Amino acid sequence: MPTATSSSEAPPPGIAPGEVPPDGKPVTKIDANALAPDQPRTVWTQGDGKTVGVVAQEGGCGKASASVLEQTATAVKIEMVETTPLTKQMCTMDIRFPPLTVQLSEPLGERTVVLTSRQEQK
Repeated sequence: MPTATSSSEAPPPGIAPGEVPPDGKPVTKIDANALAPDQPRTVWTQGDGKTVGVVAQEGGCGKASASVLEQTATAVKIEMVETTPLTKQMCTMDIRFPPLTVQLSEPLGERTVVLTSRQEQK
């Protein structure tokens, strides 16, 4: 199946970990075993079920993004990436939890969402 990329459109700001946007439907079939214990595990669908939202984590000069790595009949693998600058610079020490969305080729339905994360420098 084709892989979707991250969407530049995100739900309204102010969604905290554990919260779902007013127009979102919570997803309960989540495999978050690959995430660090302190990372958010909030997932929802919007509209026709092809839009999947996640709450990512970023801090300081980092910028979070999300993309679909794989879509099968039983699971959708979503990777959250925190990108930090390659060059040293002054950054705040805050941690933020931005809501992000990705687009699927088919509605999520009963599939499990598998969450992974990594950090990179650019």
